[in-house]
Amino acid sequence: MFTITRKSDSRVLRAFVHKLADIPNGVTVATTELVNGGILPEGAIVGKDSSTGVYHLIKTAVLAADAANDATTYTVKKGHHFKVGDFISAGIGKKAYAITAIATNSGDATCDDLSVGTTLGVAISAGEAIVQAKAQATGNTSALKYDAPYAVVGDSYNVVAGTNIFAQAWLIGVIKGALAPAAPADVIAKVPGVQFI
Repeated sequence: MFTITRKSDSRVLRAFVHKLADIPNGVTVATTELVNGGILPEGAIVGKDSSTGVYHLIKTAVLAADAANDATTYTVKKGHHFKVGDFISAGIGKKAYAITAIATNSGDATCDDLSVGTTLGVAISAGEAIVQAKAQATGNTSALKYDAPYAVVGDSYNVVAGTNIFAQAWLIGVIKGALAPAAPADVIAKVPGVQFI
């Protein structure tokens, strides 16, 4: 069966400044945990599942508004891949709780409100990022869901349900941080060959 897919492209600002060393033939990125119809963006950090060899997006989202240390709703920019049930944290080794609801922000349609049952317990400023955690952590003990951030995606890819993405993955390079998905500094530090400027 022959299928023709029609879509329009818009100008894309490239995050990479220099690409120096990649994984030959790229990697397979699972889409089962991603939002169907979304984008796996250039500059996103992926981690390897050691049991299957498949790579997974290290999910992050950038806050669009300040969140106090007692907040239970976090306003983030759209384009993230968080889903209800995912655990979020302000960084590695901090508290983590499950997302209970996701809704478009009533005051800004370009943002989503992520709600959690219990506050993350730290103030997070607009422009900073949250990250997906492996499980709930009531103390400062959270870990990344995929605890081996390994490489950075070298191009943008459409997410289509039921398929995997065969992506460029770069180990060494220089990226414009403002054009790449935001991530907490401790997550970025786990990919030492990639410099965010």
